[in-house]
Amino acid sequence: MLRYPHFDPVLVSIGPIQIHWYGLMYVIGFVGAWALARLRAERLGLDKDQVGDMIFYGALGVVLGGRLGYALFYGWAEFARDPLWIFRVWEGGMSFHGGLIGVLIAALLFARKHKLAFLQLTDFVAPLVPIGLGAGRLGNFINQELPGRVSNLPWAMDYPKYGPEPRHPSAIYEFLLEGVVLFIVLWWVSRKPRRRGMISGLFLVLYGIFRFSVEFVRRPDPQLGFIAFDWLTMGQLLSLPMILIGVVLIGWSRRQHVDSPVAAPSNAQSAQ
Repeated sequence: MLRYPHFDPVLVSIGPIQIHWYGLMYVIGFVGAWALARLRAERLGLDKDQVGDMIFYGALGVVLGGRLGYALFYGWAEFARDPLWIFRVWEGGMSFHGGLIGVLIAALLFARKHKLAFLQLTDFVAPLVPIGLGAGRLGNFINQELPGRVSNLPWAMDYPKYGPEPRHPSAIYEFLLEGVVLFIVLWWVSRKPRRRGMISGLFLVLYGIFRFSVEFVRRPDPQLGFIAFDWLTMGQLLSLPMILIGVVLIGWSRRQHVDSPVAAPSNAQSAQ
């Protein structure tokens, strides 16, 4: 059994101001996405200011959608008891699926503003997302969130918050799959232009499969337990539509043209 490395959730305290590890992980995700977007900005005909604008839209979508999604899917009872809880994001409690919906809405608004095709934009953004996913999972690990189920595997780890039993380090599994592996695959596949919708569909399929699989060793959310069949979790239930939509999108993309780099924002295709 491995010992959990004790972390103070607060990285730095300066008087009444506290910088939490969890918040820092979000900053790393957004800055990483911004830096990588600049490397390929010419594909959408975006300048540096527009890349920053795109990341700002995405950040709003992640934070607002992620928190509202968590309240809706996982924490409705907590929200009803204490409405101000929804603003205490540093305590954890963000839903990826809610954040995804928020990002898609933000992408639609950004695409319309800059006269870009919606799927052309999501294909561009998809390889940037795993940076934030991986950083977020590290934040979960530091906060002792999302512990795994009890296990006797050699790399099982004791989580002080949850008793002496060794557990799967499920947040680390998700960091490796949703962060490292997903980034490598999407960045490699997107190294050259692909048929429109293909990268977006691949993201949905891979994330959905990774999340669905890890949920088998992740501790079910105690406020929800299993949704059905004594094994289906909320995370799995929300991931199934992602996989289905991703498969449909990949099939649809095979009939689309290959996107070419856009010369300038004014020449981009209309949103669709």
